[in-house]
Amino acid sequence: MKKSIALLALAFGVTGAFAQDLTSKKGEPFLPEADDWSVGIDATPFLNYAGNFFGKTGPNAAPTWNFLTSNLTITGKMMKDAQTAYRASVRLGFANNTTKMYNNDRAEVLTAPNTGYPNTATQKENKWKTSNTNIGIAVGIEKRRGKTRLQGYYGAEVGLGINMSSDKFTYGNALVPTATAPAVTVDVTNADEFNPTINNVQAAGGLGIQGAIGDARMTQRKSGLGFSFGVRAFIGAEYFVAPKVSIGGEFGWGIGMSIQGQSKTTWETTGNTGTGTNTTGTTEIKGGKSTSFALDTDGKNSMFGPTGALRLNFYF
Repeated sequence: MKKSIALLALAFGVTGAFAQDLTSKKGEPFLPEADDWSVGIDATPFLNYAGNFFGKTGPNAAPTWNFLTSNLTITGKMMKDAQTAYRASVRLGFANNTTKMYNNDRAEVLTAPNTGYPNTATQKENKWKTSNTNIGIAVGIEKRRGKTRLQGYYGAEVGLGINMSSDKFTYGNALVPTATAPAVTVDVTNADEFNPTINNVQAAGGLGIQGAIGDARMTQRKSGLGFSFGVRAFIGAEYFVAPKVSIGGEFGWGIGMSIQGQSKTTWETTGNTGTGTNTTGTTEIKGGKSTSFALDTDGKNSMFGPTGALRLNFYF
């Protein structure tokens, strides 16, 4: 009887020790619970910060809160219960930028070359507008295993990505010569124009040569629609170093496909300069299309960003 009581007490003691290991001294649970949310970030800056205290290999810069993936998606989870989590990544990026540049009026250069030019020259405005769109969405489900601070997990997710960009250039001075202004000299090193301008369009696929379409400068550039899609299975583990704070990582395998649409570039041209006439016009140059497909580990499927990196997860 006494032996039975002793064994029962020992059993309760061991159980209590394991139970206590899953709570802090303040009684806070280490593991996530139903309805908890989490956000994941790159753990590397924090580990480097802590490691430099001991290695002293260089200045110890403060850690930064970095995106978990190279495609800049915000990654998080929602715990359905202690063993199941819904996970998602999202990026909704829209950017526009306008650059202005002022150049001397070429008509004034011609009509008043000796009246204080260029210090008193009238200014003409060049304008460069850029637009970028990046959209990435991934959703999945995660199943968890383990009864200690070390938790294993596995699951699957699907992702979709879209990207595109465009540039538009407007110029204050006319490209072709007139009765009151000389022709614009177009070159990538010419401070009077934007860098994307190219003499004789030679850098745009060799479609134009001197005397064929004359000088040209870029007026519009579109990248074409980029589309990517992926489905992957993953497996990983995380260890809870503090209540609802863990460090972990994962690997995956799946199918990835991406399609890059045809780019288009529009040039303003002077026409056939070899004929003695200077007629304006536009030339459109189309780029190629590309399609890629991969059935491999995550190193070949970049839809969800790099894997194998250490992750820092916060549950709340």
